[in-house]
Amino acid sequence: MERKRIYTFVLLALSLLLLQPTALWAQQKRKAQPVQADTVSFFRGVAVGVDIVGPAMKALSAYGQYEALLRVNIRDKYYPVLELGVGQADKTADETSTQYKTHAPYGRVGMDFNVLKDKHDVYRVLVGGRVGYTSFKYDVNAPAVKDPIWGGLVPFGGTDVRSHLLWLEASFGVDAKIWGPIRMGWSVRYKIRAHQKSNDLGEPWYVPGYGRGGSSTLGATFNVLLEL
Repeated sequence: MERKRIYTFVLLALSLLLLQPTALWAQQKRKAQPVQADTVSFFRGVAVGVDIVGPAMKALSAYGQYEALLRVNIRDKYYPVLELGVGQADKTADETSTQYKTHAPYGRVGMDFNVLKDKHDVYRVLVGGRVGYTSFKYDVNAPAVKDPIWGGLVPFGGTDVRSHLLWLEASFGVDAKIWGPIRMGWSVRYKIRAHQKSNDLGEPWYVPGYGRGGSSTLGATFNVLLEL
């Protein structure tokens, strides 16, 4: 019985020694296999869409915008984009009775990058940037103010006051295929002014495409797209 156990142990040991090189060879063969190249075409399509946040803001507040976009798909990874719109505002301040009005076009151009590992998924996580510009006119009508030195009332305001703004945006968003060629997606934007024309009336209350005043601001979009 003891001799039989010894024979069994020796046979098991020899089997393990014989199988180990075979397993190592198979593992090395799997590692040596080249990574399959992504054979997707360079041009993957184009999408057109509209933003629905801007019209909702205009319906619920004193300012908003109407915006459309054109986006090109390169290898499901790179997305050059052009955004064009019209921004408008009509606001009367309750405290000062100052009225501000503007209605002007604007544009943005930029690039988004799909950062998902699976670039060909129906979902996309997009990180990118934009350069925006608008040249616009606005009206400011306010009650006359008292001159602190000479006394009397001095008119304040202006009509067709010219201004322009160049700004930069950092963007983060997600979009997904809903049905057929229809996609939906949202994005958040951090905007910072690069250059603005100033005048004696001070900073405009609202800038088309950029939003309310301030050196920086946050924005958001919710796009409905048709991707062809």
